Amino acid sequence: MVEDPVGMDEVFHALAHGARRTMLRRLAERELTVGELAEPLEMSLAAASKHVQVLERAGLVRRTITGRRHVCALEPAPLATAAAWLDFYRRHWADRLDALEALLTDDEGTDR
Repeated sequence: MVEDPVGMDEVFHALAHGARRTMLRRLAERELTVGELAEPLEMSLAAASKHVQVLERAGLVRRTITGRRHVCALEPAPLATAAAWLDFYRRHWADRLDALEALLTDDEGTDR
C-alpha cells in the first residue's frame, strides 16, 4: 500500500475543487499559461494563480516563469500515487464484496 499521508492530503485537497480538476485535465493536453487556464473558467488571473499554487504545493503542476509569462505543466507522478492508493481500497472492497456474494450464494444453495 502507498504510505505518504502528507503528500496524499495535498493531492486530494488539490483534487477536491472542480476548477483545479479542470485545469489538470487541460494541462494533460499541453502546457498553458495561468491566463489560459483562467480563461474558460471565467475567473480572474489572481484566482487562477491561487488555484495553481495549490496544485504546485501538491506537486501536480510545475510552473516556469519567463518575464511576466507563467507557463504551467502537468506533473503526473502524484496522480499515479493517488491512483495506487485508491486502487488498494478498490481491490479490498471488491474482494470483500466477492466474499459476501459467495457467502450469499452458498446460503441460497443450502436452503433448497
